[in-house]
Amino acid sequence: MSKLEEIVTELEKGELNLDESVSKFEEGIKISKECNKILEDAEKKITILINKDGEVVEEKFETED
Repeated sequence: MSKLEEIVTELEKGELNLDESVSKFEEGIKISKECNKILEDAEKKITILINKDGEVVEEKFETED
């Protein structure tokens, strides 16, 4: 995430030439996709513990899309 934030800061400054900007943008997109994949994988593993009748039951986490 820190690398992605660094790239955004560099792009926002507007001091890079076009080629450098495109390269940084592509790098940022790649990092963003990697982060998204990590989050999706983690989301699949998350479970919710629910107390039912004094018993803890493990259920799979489901997102609302």
